[in-house]
Amino acid sequence: MKAPHESSMNERPDRSTLRATYHHGDLRQTLVEAGLALAREGGPQAIVLREATRRAGVAPNAAYRHFANREALFEAVRASALGQLASAIEQEMQSARAIEAPQQRSRALLAAVGRGYLAFAQQETGWFRTAFASGEHDVAVPTDPARTAQMGLNPFELLSYALDAMAQSGVLPAERRPMAEFLAWSTVHGMAMLMIDGPLRQATPEQRAMLGRRLLEMVEKGI
Repeated sequence: MKAPHESSMNERPDRSTLRATYHHGDLRQTLVEAGLALAREGGPQAIVLREATRRAGVAPNAAYRHFANREALFEAVRASALGQLASAIEQEMQSARAIEAPQQRSRALLAAVGRGYLAFAQQETGWFRTAFASGEHDVAVPTDPARTAQMGLNPFELLSYALDAMAQSGVLPAERRPMAEFLAWSTVHGMAMLMIDGPLRQATPEQRAMLGRRLLEMVEKGI
């Protein structure tokens, strides 16, 4: 299970990289990477088709072979930002997957989803805001097997996977499993927004880490 990613969280695309990609003939991907760089710097509002073409080193008209307008580029960048978030969550889940005891593993998986989500919101705020800007590629969608095989699970599906593991191991009673992902998601997303846009943006890293741990413990016990 592997989520899509165009660049790593710690590797910022630059113009030389974009130009090199374009010269290999993949202008569409080059423009998406330019849009990702813009989103990383300034969030969804920073995704501008003309600026993406400038960074790619091509004339503005060249972009219209791949994107009809700014919204088309935005949706492609937004889908990629969701992939970046899913990749960050999956990295957190790796160690949990190695735990043999089913109940302990399922708890660790749920905590990993929350940690990855909160960390991404704080470390990649531009991508986080872009991922959850209104648009076509919402994360709360039924799993399409063909799409999953090609792209990997999205963040919402990774949360559902962790909750399914909790139900299967007996940690989460079966009658409480339906819709539990929405309760867990809204709680962690609310904390993420407080940390990047609310009063908790002034909190120290230590305070945020402590609040994150307590929040995830509360989610596990409360769902």
